[in-house]
Amino acid sequence: MRAIIDMHKIKYKRVLLKLSGEALTGDKGFGIDSQVIERVAKEIAQIYKLGIQVALVIGGGNIFRGLNSSVQLGMDRAAADYVGMLATIMNSLILQGVLEREGIPTRVQTAIEMPSVAEPYIRRKAVRHLEKNRVVIFGGGTGNPFFTTDTTAALRAAEIDASILLMAKNGVDGVYNADPKKDKTATKFDSLSFEKVLSENYKIMDAAAISICRDNNIPIRVFDFQRENVLLDIVAGNKIGTDIGEFCHS
Repeated sequence: MRAIIDMHKIKYKRVLLKLSGEALTGDKGFGIDSQVIERVAKEIAQIYKLGIQVALVIGGGNIFRGLNSSVQLGMDRAAADYVGMLATIMNSLILQGVLEREGIPTRVQTAIEMPSVAEPYIRRKAVRHLEKNRVVIFGGGTGNPFFTTDTTAALRAAEIDASILLMAKNGVDGVYNADPKKDKTATKFDSLSFEKVLSENYKIMDAAAISICRDNNIPIRVFDFQRENVLLDIVAGNKIGTDIGEFCHS
C-alpha cells in the first residue's frame, strides 16, 4: 500500500502532460490498446484527485504521422500534417471518454474548429476549466502545419501558466548522453539546463519547444510513463527522470 501523500509537499499546482500517440498502442504498434489507455486515465486520476490541475497534449503517431506519411504516400507535407492534427483530435476524444468513465470531468479544445465534437481553443476558457477542476485536453496541434505536438505542448503550457511540462517517454527514464536502447554505456542526466539541451542537440523534443519553455521559465521533466504511479511520485517531489530548466547547471 502506498503511503499517504502530505498535501503540503505537493510541488505543482498545474501541470501539462505531453503523451505521444505511440504511448497508446501498447504491443500493437498501431491504434489504441484499451488496457494502456485505461492505465493512462488511472495515472491521471491519481493526481487529479489530489487537486492538481491537469492539461494534456497527445500526439497522433499511433494513427498517422504527418512527416513520415507525406514521404511514403507522396502527399503534400502541409496536407499530411493536417491529417496528423485530426489524428490527435481522435486520440483526445477517446481519452476524454475514458477519463469521464473514471468520474473525471474533461473538456477537449481543438485548434481546428469542429464545434460538433469539441470546443475551439480559447486560452481564457481553458484556464477557467482548469480552475473549475476539469481536465483539459488540447487537440489539433497548433492548428498550423510544420509544427510538432511537442511545440504545441510547450506553447499551451506557457499560455495556461503551467507549473511544469511533463514529457512522457516510453521505456526511457530520462535524458541520456546516448541512446540507452543501443548503447549500454549511456549515462543518464539528473538535470540539464535549456542551453545544454539545445547546444548538444539532445533528442528530447524539438528546439522550438525547448526555446518556448526556456523563454517562459517552464521547467520540463522527462520520465518513463511505463513506470507505475509515476505521476503521483513526480508531484509528490520524488526524484524521477531528468529535470530540464534554468535552475539546473549541467
